Amino acid sequence: MGGKVAIVADRVGWEERRLMEAATAFDLEIEWVNDESLCLGDPDAGSISDYDAVLVRSRSYTRGGLLASLAEASRIPTLNSASAIHACENKLALRTVLRSAGVPVPDFRLVLSRRDFEKALEQLPLPLVLKPVFGGMGKRVTLLRHPDTAQSVYDYVEDLGHAFEQACLLEPYIEGGSVRCLVVGRELVAAARFVSGGSDWRNNAALGNRTETVDQQPELLKIVDSVVDVLGSGIYGVDLFDTPSGYVVNEVNHAPAFRGVAAATGVDIPAAVNRHVREVLG
Repeated sequence: MGGKVAIVADRVGWEERRLMEAATAFDLEIEWVNDESLCLGDPDAGSISDYDAVLVRSRSYTRGGLLASLAEASRIPTLNSASAIHACENKLALRTVLRSAGVPVPDFRLVLSRRDFEKALEQLPLPLVLKPVFGGMGKRVTLLRHPDTAQSVYDYVEDLGHAFEQACLLEPYIEGGSVRCLVVGRELVAAARFVSGGSDWRNNAALGNRTETVDQQPELLKIVDSVVDVLGSGIYGVDLFDTPSGYVVNEVNHAPAFRGVAAATGVDIPAAVNRHVREVLG
């Protein structure tokens, strides 16, 4: 075989199954390895020593970067890089590095306390979105439309969240759908717009929103290139908001779900990912 690859994840979902099914066409053998069973730390850890590459698809908000760091220390090609995964797992870190590099991101305030929250409400006009720094799939993202309910919403963050969960971002609500761009290596292989349906305002494929294909116009390609310039080549889901002044980067997912984008565009994303892995192995 051309290479033996470990998909490190907490479970085998639709994406992981498709990646494993498509592997043989690229002379690859891909196996699932539970991200809770690696016990890394020893540079010669037996749990990954038999693999030629590690593809990190952990859905945890902390495990991926930690595991990637130790896999890299074991001198095993790791996708994505530990530095890229660490940035993607932390919405504040990601926006900070992107903004510092001149990549447009939404305005935001870091909220760590009730005092932060009240000051942010004074500085940013409603409606606003309150979201966790560590999180995904649209969970615990709250739309604040009215000042009389904002304080009550924050009660839940303050009283029920642990310190890790209390770190939030408050940002302006941007209407319309979001655009998910699937990047493999440095190439934008597919792009689709998520449009919220029914009574749920959130734009997220995990919530069953409607998707439609998006043309790869120059502005889209330019902003995706700028994200890859910052994070390095890899496999990403780059989520954009389309504003009157152009695209802004909302989030970047280091282990992107791509079922919705594949269905909307017809692009063979598993083949693109396997092709990239094969190129990395040489």
